[in-house]
Amino acid sequence: MHKYNLTNMVRGWFVGGFEPSVYKTTDVEVAVQRFAAGDKEPSHRHQIATEITVLISGKAVMAGQEYCAGDIVKIEPGEYSDFSALEDTVTVVVKLPGALNDKYLEEE
Repeated sequence: MHKYNLTNMVRGWFVGGFEPSVYKTTDVEVAVQRFAAGDKEPSHRHQIATEITVLISGKAVMAGQEYCAGDIVKIEPGEYSDFSALEDTVTVVVKLPGALNDKYLEEE
């Protein structure tokens, strides 16, 4: 048995091709992410990965739609989405397959 701490992981990513990582794999990426009210992520898409976001707590807007604790959002490859925390928010994000450098910002 090995003990790790989420605070040592980059932006909450603890499974995937990251360093450090609890489990290094290219099959999937998993993160627990904490956002303060007002935090934003720019609109982007993934060309390869499907992204599944579970809102554990809080409220957020993704691609113009408001979500709250308990909601699960599935974003297919090629779909653009942004993120804006309306209040302090915790998410679990799963991306599969794992694909480093598969983030493409939406051009304005």
